Formats: sequence, structure tokens, C-alpha cells
Amino acid sequence: MREFVGRVVAPGTVSAPALVSHGGLNTLASFQKALQFGDKKATCGDQNNPDLYNKQMVGKALCLPQTIGSTTGGLVLYCACAMERNPACMLFSKPIDSLAAAGSILASVWLEGINMPVVDSLGEEFLEYVKDGMMISVGADGRVIVE
Repeated sequence: MREFVGRVVAPGTVSAPALVSHGGLNTLASFQKALQFGDKKATCGDQNNPDLYNKQMVGKALCLPQTIGSTTGGLVLYCACAMERNPACMLFSKPIDSLAAAGSILASVWLEGINMPVVDSLGEEFLEYVKDGMMISVGADGRVIVE
């Protein structure tokens, strides 16, 4: 078990199994099937991300360095939350970009009953340590426990 401490971007607490990406998450490519074609499990459609491609993101602690892609990134995250096709939480090893931050913050403020905690700046050691399937607990104070 290891504990990491980051900065809270969107508040909340949750426990979920890890889903790890060592490359950037292209939000539009990853969530397109979920948002346009009704995939309720949010199967990742980004063929350029071998860590996540064809894996289900709903209910997972999505561990990643950063998001990449177009300016739609924040809207895509907000819509994934509004349609209940979001990860359980998003945990960034690096500082979050402004688009992903905007989408996750707006979802936490505007959508009742949506809990998708987002913590950033967890460090490179976080991504080196965590593996798919490990249980992750996110605390309200930005503490992330990986078991």
C-alpha cells in the first residue's frame, strides 16, 4: 500500500479499481463511442493509446499523466459526467490542463449527484507504482491510497 498526495481539482471521495494510461488521454477519441453511440461502459476508442484502447472507463480510477487533444476536452468530460459515462475519478501525475479542469469542475458544480473526484500533481512515482486493477481510494483532502 502506498499513499500519494496531490491537489484537489474537483472534490469528492471514492474507491475504485485503477485503469492506467502512461500516455496522454485524448478525451474526444476516448469518449466518442460513449457520447455519440450510446456505449454506457465508455469503452475507450482512442487507437493511439494502447494502455486504454478497448478498455471500459466507467467506474474506474483513471490514472494518467495528462489529457491531450482538441479544445473540446472539457466539454467531453462534462458530457460524459452528465450522461453518467464517466470514470469514478481522474488522477493526474502532472498538473491538469485548463480544459480538463474546466470540464471536471463544471460537472462537479452543475450536475447534482455526480461525484467524479479529480486530483492532479500526484507525481511520476504515482504512475510508476499503480497498475490496472489495484484498488484506489481518493480522500477529500487529495490523498490517494493505492492498495
